[in-house]
Amino acid sequence: MSATLGTILKQLQPDWEIRIFERLDQVALESSNPWNNAGTGHSALCELNYTPERADGSIEIASAVKVNEQFQVSRQFWAHLVDTGKLPEPSSFINATAHMSFVWGADNVDYLRRRFEALKDHPLFGGLEYSEDAEVIRGWSPLLIPGRAKSQPIAATRIAAGTDVDFGALTRHLTRYLTDNGAEFTGNARVTNVKRRKDLWRVSWRDEVGQTPHFVDARFVFVGAGGYALGLLQKSGIKEIRGFGGFPVSGEFLRTDNPEVVARHVAKVYGKASVGSPPMSVPHLDLRVVDGTPSLMFGPYAGFSPKFLKTGSVLDLFASIRWHNLVPMVAAGASNLSLVRYLLGQLAASRNTKFDALREFMPNADPADWYRITAGQRVQVIKKDAKKGGVLQFGTEVVASADGTIAGLLGASPGASTAVPIMLGLLEKCFPDRIESWKPALSAMVPSYGTLLSDDPKRADDVMTNTATSLGIAR
Repeated sequence: MSATLGTILKQLQPDWEIRIFERLDQVALESSNPWNNAGTGHSALCELNYTPERADGSIEIASAVKVNEQFQVSRQFWAHLVDTGKLPEPSSFINATAHMSFVWGADNVDYLRRRFEALKDHPLFGGLEYSEDAEVIRGWSPLLIPGRAKSQPIAATRIAAGTDVDFGALTRHLTRYLTDNGAEFTGNARVTNVKRRKDLWRVSWRDEVGQTPHFVDARFVFVGAGGYALGLLQKSGIKEIRGFGGFPVSGEFLRTDNPEVVARHVAKVYGKASVGSPPMSVPHLDLRVVDGTPSLMFGPYAGFSPKFLKTGSVLDLFASIRWHNLVPMVAAGASNLSLVRYLLGQLAASRNTKFDALREFMPNADPADWYRITAGQRVQVIKKDAKKGGVLQFGTEVVASADGTIAGLLGASPGASTAVPIMLGLLEKCFPDRIESWKPALSAMVPSYGTLLSDDPKRADDVMTNTATSLGIAR
């Protein structure tokens, strides 16, 4: 998010001084690390949680369309940076990877069939295929069928226009572009405070090594500190952060680098979460291309730690509690007992139980090929709610001061995939007096800026085709 915002601002105001402070010695070691997320390029092509079933049996597609629109904006911006030489060869961070949904059981097959019918004619979901034929599905992804009972009802959808994104590489590319063009990067810098001083913000920080205190004054501050954004925004004293809390959830995946296994699964395959399970629990078997090397990973398996970052402190959760967010946090916890039960179940699950979940996707999976990796820490947003007292939400939220001089990002998924539209929205919120003069440049960077591709199928086809050509991926 921070690297994206800095890159956009560098296009709009090349004369502005940009300084980047990173707690670790380099960027993309926490939330943007490629193994801390699925790299899916969330566009709702395969993620079934974006298409819930209504009470009447029809399928709600509004969330899927919104997320897809957002990812198209990100793709357009990356394509612009490639076309103008600001990003290197696109295969260094994005690769064409089919996106599939795969389900078993009669009820789930019926649901997927209805989902396909609801999406197949939408301009953002062109090329979506559906099959209940085991041989067809085996052709799409060979690992899903061998070892499966022939009597089991199965179904899958597939769309070739999916992608795998190495967000770690992309973050490093964007940061390198910024520093090559005048931005100053300081690593091993722990930001300790953000305080208003008249019309400026004083950002205080310490060297992680020598603990030497420093400060810098700025007219605008963006807090893109992952799980630590909540605490820094609280320290800023802005009233807009009151009532916000955070609930940390850690994650694990199974991973294989066995080239024989990897070569037989050239897709990202998402299943359906169990009834009552939270959106974060949707199982998926993903092809990942990280630093040019393909691997597979399956998960997620949830865990719990009070840390707000992998490299955080066990006191993070308790340190985030304030008088103004205590009621929302308690209320959110009371109304999300199913999440608590899910986490407890995940923590208590044995290694064999966890591997059985992989075998539901890949019946012939061999434990010898797979090993466990720890993914990043998510801090889900808790916020005030007039009726419930507090709610836990699974998206992202920009919190900005009334005068627009400081803003930060809270939350998790879909996160990195929607970084560009979220940061464009932040610019509109924080720089309302400049946005009109910036519109020509923004439209050059994102041709669909200010419009919805889904409102104009012809324009959607043109923009998506041009973007795919620039990025070297499937339309």
